[in-house]
Amino acid sequence: MDDDLFKKGLEKRKATLGSEYVEKNLANADDFTRPFQEAMTAWCWGFGWGDETIDPKTRSMMNLSMIGALGKMNEWEIHCRGAITNGVTKKEIRAIIHVIAIYCGVPQSLECFKVARKVLEEKNLL
Repeated sequence: MDDDLFKKGLEKRKATLGSEYVEKNLANADDFTRPFQEAMTAWCWGFGWGDETIDPKTRSMMNLSMIGALGKMNEWEIHCRGAITNGVTKKEIRAIIHVIAIYCGVPQSLECFKVARKVLEEKNLL
């Protein structure tokens, strides 16, 4: 693994998802899951998020759209928190969910609203 890409990825991952969350995931990794955690940190966060062509806020908005379309609600919740950290507003989250409704269906958008409400309430934004 490219050590520099891992270090860059770790920095980007912590900046978006929070040091506590990232450190907990890495600490909980075992011999079975550690290689994936390291590769994902280097590839997704170092290579992907490390490309400064797209700013973190826009990248977070893209992620919410794609993860919402896939219906991966656990990841959507994690990235909803990260999106708020990266400056995505409540109105922007709502607009993203509207797009999810149009292209992926109302049931999926309802799932996104449910999770977004939980995250926004946690952060005292509702």
